[in-house]
Amino acid sequence: MAPSIRLSPAARSLFDEPLAIAVQGLGPRQQVTLRTSLRDETGELFQASARYQAGDDGELDLARCPALPGGSFSGLEPMGLLWALQPEKPFWRLVKRDVQSPFLLQMEVFEGHGERPGRLLAQAQHERAFLRDGVRRVPVREGRIRATLFLPPGDGPFPGIIDLYGTGGGLPEYRACLLANHGFAVLALAFYSYEDLPKGMKEFHLEYFEEAVNYMLHHTQVKGPGIGLLGHSKGGDLCVSMASFLKGITATALINGSVANVGAVLRYKDITIPPLGINPKRIKVGKSGIADIIDVLNSPLEGPDQQSFIPLEKAECCFLFIVGQDDHNWKSEFFAVEGSKRLQAHGKEKPEIVCYPGAGHYIEPPFFPMCAASMHLLFGKPVMWGGEPKAHCEAQIDAWQQIQAFFRKHLTGKPSGTSSNL
Repeated sequence: MAPSIRLSPAARSLFDEPLAIAVQGLGPRQQVTLRTSLRDETGELFQASARYQAGDDGELDLARCPALPGGSFSGLEPMGLLWALQPEKPFWRLVKRDVQSPFLLQMEVFEGHGERPGRLLAQAQHERAFLRDGVRRVPVREGRIRATLFLPPGDGPFPGIIDLYGTGGGLPEYRACLLANHGFAVLALAFYSYEDLPKGMKEFHLEYFEEAVNYMLHHTQVKGPGIGLLGHSKGGDLCVSMASFLKGITATALINGSVANVGAVLRYKDITIPPLGINPKRIKVGKSGIADIIDVLNSPLEGPDQQSFIPLEKAECCFLFIVGQDDHNWKSEFFAVEGSKRLQAHGKEKPEIVCYPGAGHYIEPPFFPMCAASMHLLFGKPVMWGGEPKAHCEAQIDAWQQIQAFFRKHLTGKPSGTSSNL
């Protein structure tokens, strides 16, 4: 029989779900190269390949068969062909803009282990979707709010979360959408560089975010009495500010966030929090031309920069810090530890801190390929984000479970029995 690729689920899976990959009909111990590719919505190509040898029965199951050296990865990596995808274009990050359409994954099996692909033996296509059947996507344009609400199937009400991304601006929906697939009502909130919102990151007014919190608190499909906040990078320190000053927040999870206000002035009523100072002389540029900006920010523990430390001791919520210990955007672990010290010094509950060695700045939902370096909007040049691909991938899988367990526990009162396996 001719070789063929067997996938489970067969034709379509959710992006954060594992995909089982096997090849059948090969010759005994036949050497083959497997290649995956997908194009993002701008047409940019991402590819990964791995070298394998079939079993004595001509079967090749990636869950049981290790990849041989010479490809994008080696060893037993059932999902390696997805997490190892790399862009053809330098400094390009895989993002999903339209969550209503899937990514189309192409898979090919080639003869042999040559530098150039041998004869094509089998191929298959698979859709990696973002929106589970029955999840509702609701654009929100109420008052000043520019957002998209994702509601799980069923009657609800559901535990509610506001999701914020970082300095990229716009309205990324993919994390909010994937989280809604797991039973949360999630509001992906734009805060600049989108429609009629401010174009640049000069100053933010917490009243805008308060409108979004109140929208969620009063929504009939959102289970009270409080909501959760999830923020990455700049979105993280905005979530800390929201938790510190606004009512109705029960749980706040930060992915490589800061406990100091960064990049823009923050105003709320008669309070002004200045941004943490920076020293561009501390940028290190390697031979590759990629900037390492990890030391650029001043310490929020010294001098006038102490005014940038967000008063998170005022917060009435529980905190979870997800930390990539190889984050090169800024010192996420330092921020988490200092936030924990501040909370405990004021008699507040010690936050959960989950650290991942070998994980970089962009800890995304599972199976997004690690982005080692890309353009930084504020610096106008490519910067390194840190991370080692395999460790980063494992961190994304675990962090995704930790985040859901944290919100289930604090927003529904039900423990979900998830413990870190790292």
